[in-house]
Amino acid sequence: MRQILYRATFETPIGPMLAVTSVTGLCALEFELPTRQKLLAARLEKWFTEYEMGEMESMPEIRKAHIANWLTAYFHREFPAPPQLDLRGSVFEQTVWKALLEIPVAQTTTYGSLAESLGIPGSARAIGTAVRRNPISLVVPCHRVVGSDGALRGYGGGVPQKQWLLQHEAR
Repeated sequence: MRQILYRATFETPIGPMLAVTSVTGLCALEFELPTRQKLLAARLEKWFTEYEMGEMESMPEIRKAHIANWLTAYFHREFPAPPQLDLRGSVFEQTVWKALLEIPVAQTTTYGSLAESLGIPGSARAIGTAVRRNPISLVVPCHRVVGSDGALRGYGGGVPQKQWLLQHEAR
């Protein structure tokens, strides 16, 4: 049975972001950069095996409004609870993403600390890979994970956007 996913682009202070929703919830909020779009396309193919992509005009208005309202609140420093999510990934990825949701606003953690908190010390590199594969930027706050020395490591939207987000949350 073919699923319908809906896509819409939202302008944000850190650049345009593509939102993809299923009937269950938000399954992607990704920077509109070629590398991130390629990763997203591969994830959708893997986790939504049979799907059809509907454009913004056909996205259910309630979904579009929820995403727009969440983004508006976030960028106005209101930091709302996440919208309904449809996070699909491996069990390990989902475990890491769930841990990301627990990082408080304006705080950071390291890949190593995240690994230790999940009971798998020494797996910082694997944690980093799962963080990189997070399909729902901002909402699942992968930007709050930094290197063991506090340095800002890679970020899907770019390190300047990661720095902007951390400063935005800390104000």
